[in-house]
Amino acid sequence: MLIYTLRRFNLFLITLVILTLVAYNIILLSPDSGWHQYDYWLGWVYYLRQLIDGNLGLAANGEPVVNILAHVAPATLELCISALVISVMVGVPLGTLAGLRSQGPTDKVISSLAVVIFSIPTFWLAILLIMVFSLDLQWFPVSGRYNLLYEIPHISGFALVDLWLSDLPLQGKVATDIMRHLALPTLTLAVVPTTEIIKMVRNSMAYVMSQNYIKAAATKGLSKTEIVLRHGMKNAIPPIIPNFGLLVSTMVTFVIIVESVFNWPGIGRWLLDALLVKDYTSVQAGVLAIGGFVLLINIVSDVLGAFMNPLVRKKWYALK
Repeated sequence: MLIYTLRRFNLFLITLVILTLVAYNIILLSPDSGWHQYDYWLGWVYYLRQLIDGNLGLAANGEPVVNILAHVAPATLELCISALVISVMVGVPLGTLAGLRSQGPTDKVISSLAVVIFSIPTFWLAILLIMVFSLDLQWFPVSGRYNLLYEIPHISGFALVDLWLSDLPLQGKVATDIMRHLALPTLTLAVVPTTEIIKMVRNSMAYVMSQNYIKAAATKGLSKTEIVLRHGMKNAIPPIIPNFGLLVSTMVTFVIIVESVFNWPGIGRWLLDALLVKDYTSVQAGVLAIGGFVLLINIVSDVLGAFMNPLVRKKWYALK
């Protein structure tokens, strides 16, 4: 397991170095960039040293990009974590139910609905939710992270955590306002991951329930619930854990659209604003932050999946 982890970590470092080359080429797009005074590879070495020191440069407004990332990244993480929790809570039970009723009416209904919902464009769904729940019913706010009348101090960057750590009055009312602002963006972002989880869990559960050891467990007199919980879920979930890295990658792609539509002050909207004003220093920093985060999540999910499912390690070694 240690050797497997080290090899995956080495792959992470190699990919991260390639990512720095991409970011370096982005910053060279600016004609006013000071990096043009160096030879290409020498400039890249200096660029790496700057990254190691934690210096990502200055944005177009003169503010250090690191400080901007510290403000916008937690907002995006808050949105992604909320959407992922909803996706798991909805996707795992529905995928399990579809897998247990494989090729039956229940499976066909759930799988068909998942395909239809997956086909809905994210930007169109976001606009539709705003029209129905914000403009018509007026249940949720149209945009933003919380009401601008509330001055929540920036401590961790997560709105609810910062509210809890602060001494603001009427914290219950402010928390309700934060949750109302979070509802529609989270629901929009959770749609695609939920359908992916349904598909993954359904396929894995259907395969596990067709194995001989499941039939043997039934002959021992175990109930259907015991078989599903003790044997079905235990063997169906570990093989799909490595796929959560790809799932997070998909979420990061869609979060840019969601933040743009709902005016969510996260890293996605910040990147779009930087592109509009051709702030290539901010763009390269955003690419590094998002790319590094996606790489890290993929490595962690691979290692965690290998830890819980030894067959993954054996298969990886066999390919070597």
